[in-house]
Amino acid sequence: MISIAAAWRASGVIVGLALVMVGVAALAPSEAQAQYRETIRNDMRQCAPGSGPAVRVTVRGIKSSTGTVRLQSYRATKADWLAKGKWINRIELPARKGSMTFCLPIPGPGDYAIAARHDANDNRQTDVTADGGAMSNNPSINIFNLGRPGVDKTRFTIGDGVERMSITMLYFG
Repeated sequence: MISIAAAWRASGVIVGLALVMVGVAALAPSEAQAQYRETIRNDMRQCAPGSGPAVRVTVRGIKSSTGTVRLQSYRATKADWLAKGKWINRIELPARKGSMTFCLPIPGPGDYAIAARHDANDNRQTDVTADGGAMSNNPSINIFNLGRPGVDKTRFTIGDGVERMSITMLYFG
């Protein structure tokens, strides 16, 4: 038989564990609050009718079939847009001259922006004279702002479905 004092201590432990679990649940991000830096595969099924939220992006104007094309989604905030490590999802595929289509799942309805890069020599560095770049809404990109237009020029809003967009790769070299 268990004493009243032992029962009280045991119930205190259970209550303490319950409070810890509630605290952990409160700190856990919801599905709509995606984690950063998720490299994913290009699963076009996620852009099928009735799916989403996702963005079906066609990148046009890819200069060559050398290197890699990388597509990244960002939250459309000044703090996240093009900030190192602040991308949500990334897809990397071998480059194909002409156009390529990607399906980027989005964590939830809201405002986002997309950046694409053609790393033509696959050295994982930006070579202004060889590599290409593209962004949602096709803003003008110039050498004076290092090809980094503000988030206001690249922001788009998505609901629960699949958004379609076409962006054009630009090259300086």
